[in-house]
Amino acid sequence: MATFTERMAPVLVLWLAVSLSGTWAVDKGNFKTCDQSSFCKRQRALKPGESPYRALLETMELTNTRLTLQLINDNNKVRLLLELYRLQGNITRVKINELKPLKLRYEVPDVLIRDPPTEPLSLLSQDENGVVLSLGAESQRVIVSARPFRLDIMEGREVLMSLNSRGLLAFEHLRMRKDTFSYKVTSTVASVWDNIKRVFSSQADPEAEKKEETDPAKQAETAKEEEEKVEDGMWEETFKSHSDSKPNGPSAVSLDFSLPGVEHVYGIPEHADTLRLKTTENGDPYRLYNLDVFQYELYNPMALYGAVPVMLAHNAQRTTGIFWLNAAETWVDISSNTAGKTVFGKMLDYVQGSSETPQTDVRWISESGIIDVFIMLGPTPKDVFAQYASLTGTQAFPPLAAVGYHQCRWNYNDQEDVTSVDAGFDEHDIPYDYIWLDIEHTDGKRYFTWDPHKFASPKEMLQGLMDKKRKMVAIVDPHIKVDTNYKIHNEIRSRSFYIKNKDGGDYEGWCWPGSAGYPDFTRADMRDWWASMFAYDQYEGSMENLYTWNDMNEPSVFNGPEVTMHKDALHGAWEHRDVHNLYGFYVQMATAEGLIQRSGGVERPFVLTRAFFAGSQRYGAVWTGDNAAEWDHLKVSIPMCLSLGLVGISFCGADVGGFFKSPSTELLVRWYQTGAYQPFFRAHAHLDTPRREPWLFGPENTALIREAVRQRYTLLPYWYQQFYHAHRTGQPIMRPLWVEYPEDPATFALDDEFLIGRDLLVHPVTEEGARGVTAYLPGKDEVWFDVHTFQKHNGAQNLYIPVTISSIPVFQRGGSIIPRKIRVRRSSSCMMHDPYTLYVALNPQRTAEGELYIDDGHTFNYEKEFIHRRLSFANNLLSSVNLAPDAQFSTRSWIERIVILGASKPSKVILKTDDGQESQLEFDFDSSMSVLTLRKPGMNAGVDWNVMLQ
Repeated sequence: MATFTERMAPVLVLWLAVSLSGTWAVDKGNFKTCDQSSFCKRQRALKPGESPYRALLETMELTNTRLTLQLINDNNKVRLLLELYRLQGNITRVKINELKPLKLRYEVPDVLIRDPPTEPLSLLSQDENGVVLSLGAESQRVIVSARPFRLDIMEGREVLMSLNSRGLLAFEHLRMRKDTFSYKVTSTVASVWDNIKRVFSSQADPEAEKKEETDPAKQAETAKEEEEKVEDGMWEETFKSHSDSKPNGPSAVSLDFSLPGVEHVYGIPEHADTLRLKTTENGDPYRLYNLDVFQYELYNPMALYGAVPVMLAHNAQRTTGIFWLNAAETWVDISSNTAGKTVFGKMLDYVQGSSETPQTDVRWISESGIIDVFIMLGPTPKDVFAQYASLTGTQAFPPLAAVGYHQCRWNYNDQEDVTSVDAGFDEHDIPYDYIWLDIEHTDGKRYFTWDPHKFASPKEMLQGLMDKKRKMVAIVDPHIKVDTNYKIHNEIRSRSFYIKNKDGGDYEGWCWPGSAGYPDFTRADMRDWWASMFAYDQYEGSMENLYTWNDMNEPSVFNGPEVTMHKDALHGAWEHRDVHNLYGFYVQMATAEGLIQRSGGVERPFVLTRAFFAGSQRYGAVWTGDNAAEWDHLKVSIPMCLSLGLVGISFCGADVGGFFKSPSTELLVRWYQTGAYQPFFRAHAHLDTPRREPWLFGPENTALIREAVRQRYTLLPYWYQQFYHAHRTGQPIMRPLWVEYPEDPATFALDDEFLIGRDLLVHPVTEEGARGVTAYLPGKDEVWFDVHTFQKHNGAQNLYIPVTISSIPVFQRGGSIIPRKIRVRRSSSCMMHDPYTLYVALNPQRTAEGELYIDDGHTFNYEKEFIHRRLSFANNLLSSVNLAPDAQFSTRSWIERIVILGASKPSKVILKTDDGQESQLEFDFDSSMSVLTLRKPGMNAGVDWNVMLQ
């Protein structure tokens, strides 16, 4: 009999043939539509306005921290338990579960950073129709209506959000399967009892009994009911050749939300789509189910590698958010009463006095678990970001080097190849911080190992990089080669740490090593063991400048349904269907913890993950997966990263140049220019593509790529500052314009330009052969300065910008101060002690402000050892003031130049330092551009000082 490996070899060959071909696109037939996902099809078939649920007001209990209330489904009499909490920070939490479930239903652990603190709820009024509760702030209240059950959140007379207003709440209760042994025993007992009653009852009617047994209408109805259940896939489901045993039967949950006054909703990544989410009435809902999708299609709602079930709704008056805490396969339907209306149509409605209020309706459908939803009430975008951060945490603060440039491909062939590429960057004067190794660096796809021939001396290689203050990332995937000669596999198996199949044996699937087991990362003891494997004495050949990349962690199973794990695989008491979207989250969590532990808790980790969930921001970076060298893939990288930033994951980027296929030189240059202004900046390429190191496309293109990378490095102080703020506050780094200009409708759908923090606006060139772009400069009271030419432009206008192949349209906001380091060296660490240049962009209507943040760039000492200074310019006085007087840190860096945009020529410039010394500074003034340059002021970057223009 053939072994599993022998039988599966043709599958791997076919999969590799598809993967290695640069011309194939995603086979959509490998992935389910809603109609092919039985629970989605069932739930989507429900009709609005027919809710069977009502609230049993007599069961209400109100304590200082929560309200509980039973709901009943009048069709089947199953009762649910509603819990409502008012949380600190203007958040409302709603939980719905079965009152008495047949067995426990899965509730997502570990994603929330703590039990959210509550605030008191108070009862305002109650009658037979419902209950009104106060939410405290600004006359906010919750109205619970009884029949049918409905929940409205109001502020004053305005409805902010309604739950079950369309009557699409659904909760499939757990039940016994009617053809199971237990049911047969129960039925037999019942039958015997019925016969006993009939024997001893004078009321027994043989004719009636016979009629009931032979009634064709009743038989047909019963048969049809059973047939429908089988067709619906409630107890077993087949997709292609894969069967899902569904031992717990139907368990889906669903709830609809109505958003009055809202036309724009965002979030629920990951999808290769526009920033503004589209309505889904004429197609599939957006799907959230982590999948390894080969060369994904653009502009559709198919699931991709990660899933963050968070949606933001925005209009000119308010921003709100919905966080649906469920890790099972989830579909999100969106409808709108203004969808499809043209601008003219909307104007006509206005002229004719149409009273229809715009409204967006959203429906969430998950396969299992409970309903646990957090309603974030804003009211500003920044409030929503802070509210979400209070629940799931903020972006991990990376080492400074991780914000630099990363060079990667599948694969650098051997140590000599790594050395050659490293030297190539020096030869062509292009900085970089990390070089990456993909799966071929291992000994036969055994992670935590090195190929004994190609990478025989890994420490020597790593030391060579360290000598240049550079680093390496090596891939460690979560599929473990089944091989009794492999230490990692033997330990996992001996500890019974593998996920189990439905029959209780170790689950095995096919991935890069061939037959592979999958560690159960939902187990804390498994994660602890995994983390311990990154210790220097366990991970042979590793050093402190080796970091980690978690790929294929959806998890990817080449021979599994939809290229992932069977849903009836077991994680202890829970099925994989319950935890699927958490798997990658846990892999990255355990890996990041391993990198922290290996240094004794001193060094910050850097871990890149492909799969992610809510809360993944706490553990590192993500990228947009296996894209292609096509212009549309370059364009879509912008909304994909913007969407991730809105839901807390700021450290995002796309493979520069495209993973699949080979870019034209123009596309490659434009991608470097775009990637240099995205938070995670890494070039990557497929094994089957020609080499594409930056110097392989002729001197002119090398110079263009060099300039883009150098622009990234000059701005590292500003980038690092943005990461610090994201870590402290949860605000996105790369953000849509509407976040800073929430009242400007012209910004609401823009996704071809973006802001970095508040003060830099970037409009990359993403059209082939472009000779110009049109950028929208927001803010009627703003002025914007071209960072390359210092040309000044007013806000609230569409600006046409002629471009050449060297152009990267970037603008600094008037009223800001941005620090840069102009002396670009081979890596960020080499620039650590270099001086700063301050770019002060003036706006006559406001004080110019900025910050300077400095720490050691790599340890957790930033908690107490750092420099954080406020820079401001008002009334011709530029000053630096300490924002953290208790923090202890010193720097050797100094201020070597100050460039003031929009300035007037002074008669003299006086510098006053913290020791009371005064000196007159040299300056140049360009009257044609109104640019004042102060040369060699020379003060230390960490002390108080001021500069007066006289």
